[in-house]
Amino acid sequence: MMLRSIDPANGALLWEGQEEDAAACHAAVDRARAAFPAWARTPLEERIAIARRYAALLKEQTENLATLISRETGKLLWDSRGEVAAMIGKVEISITAQAERAGFREQAMPFGRSVLRHRPHGVMAVLGPYNFPGHLPNGHIVPALLAGNCVLFKPSEETPATGERMARLWTEAGLPAHVFQVVQGGRETGAALVEADIDGLLFTGSAQAGRHFRRAFVDRPHVILAIELGGNNPLVAWDGDAQAIASLVSHSAFITTGQRCSCARRLILPQGQAGDEILSAVVAQAAALPIGAWDDPANSFMGPLISGRAATHARSRTDALIAAGARSLLSAGRPDGRSEAFMSAAILDVTGVAVPDAEIFAPVLQIIRVPDFDAAMRAANATAFGLSAGLISSDDRLWDRFSTEIRAGVVNWNRPTTGAASAMPFGGLGESGNHRPSAYYAADYCAFPAASFEAANIEALAIPGMA
Repeated sequence: MMLRSIDPANGALLWEGQEEDAAACHAAVDRARAAFPAWARTPLEERIAIARRYAALLKEQTENLATLISRETGKLLWDSRGEVAAMIGKVEISITAQAERAGFREQAMPFGRSVLRHRPHGVMAVLGPYNFPGHLPNGHIVPALLAGNCVLFKPSEETPATGERMARLWTEAGLPAHVFQVVQGGRETGAALVEADIDGLLFTGSAQAGRHFRRAFVDRPHVILAIELGGNNPLVAWDGDAQAIASLVSHSAFITTGQRCSCARRLILPQGQAGDEILSAVVAQAAALPIGAWDDPANSFMGPLISGRAATHARSRTDALIAAGARSLLSAGRPDGRSEAFMSAAILDVTGVAVPDAEIFAPVLQIIRVPDFDAAMRAANATAFGLSAGLISSDDRLWDRFSTEIRAGVVNWNRPTTGAASAMPFGGLGESGNHRPSAYYAADYCAFPAASFEAANIEALAIPGMA
C-alpha cells in the first residue's frame, strides 16, 4: 500500500512511499536488536559527539527543514522555524538531563564502593504525531539514543517526509547502521511495531490510542511505556486588561491553528461586566486573526489544519456542541479561495450545557461562565485530563490557590497555556499521560537505574554463630 504526504494548503503531493507491513517491522526490530550491544557499549562521550553533530546539521539546514515541516503540516514558517530551533536546543538539554537524572555516581564504602549506573532498555519504538513532526519525536529520540538505546521511529502517516529527513541527518551525523531506523506507515504499521519484540514505547498522540496502549501492555511489564496524550485544558481569565487577556487567549487556544496538545480548550470567565468585557475582546480578536498559507508573503497567525478531513471533523464536533445546547459566539468559517483544510476560530458558550469531556484538536474554544472563584476551580478540574492549565489574574493569592489545587502537569500564570520549557518536565495526569513526563524528564524513562556494591578483593565475611 502506498503512503502519500499532501500539502494541506494547496493539495500538492510532497512524498510517497511504500507502507511497511508487519514483516518489515519485525525485520527492523531484529536489526535494531543486533545493533544494540555495540551501541550500548559505545562510550557516552561518543554518543554525545554524534548527537552534537546532528544538532549542527539541524542548524545548517534550518530553513530547508522548516520549509519541509511547513509544507507537510501547513504550519506557518515562523512556527516551523521555532520547531527546528527547539529540536536543536533539545540536544544540549538532553545531555544535561542525562547527566543529572541518569548519570553515574559512586560512594566509598568500608568494603569498596557503592555505584549507581543507568542502563539502556534496548529497542525503543517511537510513534510520532503530526503537529510537531520533528520536535516531539525528537524529544524521545535524542535522550533514548544518548542512553544507548536503539530506536525505531514511525512518523505520523501525515508527515512521513519529516521523519525520513530526520533519519538522513542522523546518518550524516555518524550514527551507526540500524541504531536509528524509520518505519513508514499508518495504524496497521504502528500496531505491528507495538506488537513486535520491543523494550519500550514512547508515544505522543490521542487519549484513545493511549488507552489502547495501556491495555496492550498489561501483560508485558518489561516494556517501558511513556505516553503524552493531550488534554481538555482549562484557562481561567479572572481579571485584568481585556485586550491583553485576549492576546493571551489567542496564543493559548488558536496558535498552530489549535493543533497543540497544550492549547486551551475551555475558557472560564466570571459572570458580570468584567467577564463580559473579556469575552467581547476575545471574540473580536479571534474573528480578526490573520489566516494564510505557509508561503504567503503576508504574515499570518493561523494556517490550515493538517487536512481537509481534520477540518470537516472539527466542524462536525462544533455542530454537535451546538445541537447539545451550546451558543455559537463565533462560527468556524473557511477563508475564501482556500483549501478545505483551512478553518477559522470557533467560540461557543457552553455554560450550563452537558458537553463531552474531550479534546477538539482544532481552533475551537468553549466558554464557561461562573459566579465565583470556587466555581472556577471546580470547572477547571472537571476533566479526566490533566495536561496544561492557566490562570490570568493580577491577584497572587488566586495564583497560590490555583497552582496548589489544579490537577495538571503544566500550570502557567499570566502566560499562554502552550508555554513550556524544554529544561523542565512536560506531561500530565489522568487521560493526559501515565506519570512519565517527557522533555527534561525523558531521561528517566530512557534508562533504568542499577545499584551495585563493589569490592575489588574477595574477602571472607563473618558468619554469626560460627568460629
